[in-house]
Amino acid sequence: MARHIGALLGLLVFSTVAQAGDTGLLRQVDAYRLAHEPQIIGQLDELTRIRSIAADRAGLAAAAERLVTALRERGFHARLLTLRPGVPPLVFGELDSPGARRTVVFYAHYDGQPVTPSQWSSDPFGPVMRSAPLSSGGRQIDWRTARPPFDPEWRLFGRAAADDKASIVAFLAAFDALRAAHRPPSVNIKVAWEGEEEAGSPHLEEILRTQRGLLRSDLWLIGDAPVHQSGKAMLYFGARGLVGLEMTLYGPVTALHDGHYGNWAPNPAAMAATLISQMRAPDGHILIPGLADHVRPLTAAERQAIHDLPPVDRQLERQFGIGRPEAAEGLASSLMRPALNIRGISSGHVAAAAANAIPTDAEVSIDFRLVPDQTPEEVRAAVESFLRSKGYTLVTREPGEPTRLAHARIARLQWEAGYPALRSDMSTPAARAVVSAASFAAGAPVAVLPMMGGSVPIYLFSDIFEVPVIGLPIVNYDDNQHAANENLRLQNLWDGIRTYAAMMAALTW
Repeated sequence: MARHIGALLGLLVFSTVAQAGDTGLLRQVDAYRLAHEPQIIGQLDELTRIRSIAADRAGLAAAAERLVTALRERGFHARLLTLRPGVPPLVFGELDSPGARRTVVFYAHYDGQPVTPSQWSSDPFGPVMRSAPLSSGGRQIDWRTARPPFDPEWRLFGRAAADDKASIVAFLAAFDALRAAHRPPSVNIKVAWEGEEEAGSPHLEEILRTQRGLLRSDLWLIGDAPVHQSGKAMLYFGARGLVGLEMTLYGPVTALHDGHYGNWAPNPAAMAATLISQMRAPDGHILIPGLADHVRPLTAAERQAIHDLPPVDRQLERQFGIGRPEAAEGLASSLMRPALNIRGISSGHVAAAAANAIPTDAEVSIDFRLVPDQTPEEVRAAVESFLRSKGYTLVTREPGEPTRLAHARIARLQWEAGYPALRSDMSTPAARAVVSAASFAAGAPVAVLPMMGGSVPIYLFSDIFEVPVIGLPIVNYDDNQHAANENLRLQNLWDGIRTYAAMMAALTW
């Protein structure tokens, strides 16, 4: 019964908004896009060519300056919010709309992940258009000489083309379309484009608190992450938190012959394997006592939203070559609980380099994905208490001889700072308005995810400004985000322009 009621309400919301928006807004936006496809792709091509990665401060500065110029060209009051030299600025823009009662901040980031050029099929900062994904034999296309309209299945390859420069270009193109159609925004608009999200946003909180008055609003929309794996338009209402751990376990000070000393000298590789099995169950559930004591249960509405998501598990199993997933409850449900992920293990040598020896140490790299209401501090305390209960002496630096001789088991821990999760209230008037506007843009009710499995520090927006925070993803789920050959499917960009236009001109509550 609850499922049918939820579906009925969704259809009613969609019907109401569709009627309110049937005056031709989307037709005008589509017409503008069709007439300007080369120019829109040209904007994304230009922005993708800028090396805005953490290792290239000049590239970050160039991207920020280019974006400020783009906003000013469109009538925004725009400037760079800079803390101090060496810190990438936050690009800020502001535009008031006569009669608007609400203010919305559109967030995205203009920096990209580092690159290893040898892993790419083309220059990461020399965008290339292909007819399809590389896995499908996509051929290279000279889009500049091609005749529009372009095939919506074409993909532009380049670092940050999808994550997040597509969202920035979709915002700009949507604004241009509204201006060409003489459509005033229904909300006051603010823009906050960050330059160090891929580096962990180490200065974001300071910038936000310093500029709290300037960034005051009624809603934050986060233009990051891909759409649902089914390809369906999606909104997300939060993201998991994150805290990382580098753990080193120690054996003998020198590698020992495993025939002469096996079963006697402690083997750190075996110690690491044992610890991991004690920390994490085969289905991924965390076994560390106390770590999940403060996990906030899902609400009935959140459980229903997960239930209503399009099924994708079988499709993804085939795509990724997985015989059986770890979790039995399905992908979306598994992302709603905390996770202990083993990023890597290193000890000794394997294959041709293998030696019959007991290694000196074992390194284990771990990340914990947090859910409300866990904190990095509580996770750290629970993990350290667990390790001590298993007989480990915890150190923060390389142990010397006295420490080694005094303790049977030693673990060196190096913690990352981390941040908590966010799961916004899906029942607020702002939330309902965003779902309605997104459904209007998509032409059907959108998928709603209570919390994204990935981690971004969007909890800051909620904590500092105490307003709803909602994710507005537009890019294809198979965009190779953070990996080599990152790409953007053109239809996702076209759909994103529609979505941003609806958020600017059809959003009311």
